[in-house]
Amino acid sequence: MMGNKALVHCGVVLLCLWLCIHSVPINVDKAKGKPVMEELEPPKSTDTGLHYDRYLREVIEFLEKDPHFREKLKNANMDDIKQGKLSKELDFVHRNFRTKLDELKREEMSRLRMLIKAKHDIQEGNGHTMDHQALLRQFEHLNHMNSETFEVEDLNRLIQSATKDLENFDKGRHDEFKRYEMMKEHERRVRLKNMNEEDRKKEEQHYEEMRKKHATHPKVNHPGSEDQLKEVWHEADGLDPEDFDPKTFFKMHDSNGDGFFDENELEALFTKELEKVYNPENEEDDMVAMEEERLRMREHVMNEVDTNKDRLVSLSEFMAATKKQEFYEKDEWETLDQNSLYTEEELRQYEQQLANEENDINVKSVELQKQREELEKKQEELNAQKQDLKQAMEEMGKIKAQNLIDETKQPGSPVAPAVPGNSQPLPPGHQQQDVPVPGHS
Repeated sequence: MMGNKALVHCGVVLLCLWLCIHSVPINVDKAKGKPVMEELEPPKSTDTGLHYDRYLREVIEFLEKDPHFREKLKNANMDDIKQGKLSKELDFVHRNFRTKLDELKREEMSRLRMLIKAKHDIQEGNGHTMDHQALLRQFEHLNHMNSETFEVEDLNRLIQSATKDLENFDKGRHDEFKRYEMMKEHERRVRLKNMNEEDRKKEEQHYEEMRKKHATHPKVNHPGSEDQLKEVWHEADGLDPEDFDPKTFFKMHDSNGDGFFDENELEALFTKELEKVYNPENEEDDMVAMEEERLRMREHVMNEVDTNKDRLVSLSEFMAATKKQEFYEKDEWETLDQNSLYTEEELRQYEQQLANEENDINVKSVELQKQREELEKKQEELNAQKQDLKQAMEEMGKIKAQNLIDETKQPGSPVAPAVPGNSQPLPPGHQQQDVPVPGHS
């Protein structure tokens, strides 16, 4: 599930990770009151999906190892964290950790600069105008005016950026699924349009059969309701529904034992309900839709139970929810197939957007084809010029050679006498002497 595990460890306020991170032990020298840092390893928590994920997780894990900051974090409420009051405690973090945070920030600045340069080179190479404001937003999670040290403002910016980005994360996933569904319908309609009348009727009939088959399933209980939790208690835990106890249930399904239900632990409770509707072996069931359904269920429970909006459900919040009227909800949960995610007008606009994008691609393709043809033509011209130049050089070489031959044949031209058995001419001024021939006087 896209980005799902990431949100478990971060929540709206990422610094609440101390609740579910097992930190490296800290030894305190009581005589000096200074922490002795053990070797710090790279963070092992899951990816948040944010572009500054690694920096975020490393900062959190190193801060969580400082005894003073950890203690303040335990006693801080959500409003204090969101308003930046906790960030001021950075001034009291041990210098060894501050030094490490400085290094992390310098590494992040270096990474961002390389990223910006790469984007700049790509956009400039494609002839696109540079969006400098969009590039600057890459730096919103830190104070880029100071590139050397990690300060209170850096921590405050990191909290605010992560809070905002993660709050919008689920909305982005819903929008993505909506586009996915519209694309499916668009492609289906295009296929129908290209079929003959007989095949079109068969396809429409098959589509309707699959739709009805998917809609036929057992009752889906409201996530987080008494009936839904009792079903897990009975079918997954093998316990008698008559003996259902909310507190025991919570402790059994708090898999990491931290006293909270995080998002993964919550979503695991919905498996039985989802299996009523979705089966990966069935043609009519879309597993992408199942993940969207899981997200909807988790959001429903969070809205009902997570009163302090930290994306974690504490035992006290859970117990309070079991006393509300909503906990005894008996109505069936409305699945995705019971509600349209988009209107015909939205689908029309989406199809128009696709058409515009396709047209832009076609125009660009034509332009690129013209450029290719022009380049090929220029290459042919260069090849022809190269061939002409080669022929001209060869002709010049022949002419020079012929001129040298002609000069040696002109009357009065000195001809060097040849020595028998020696093809080399005699040096100037050297006279050939008569050589006596045997048998002659």
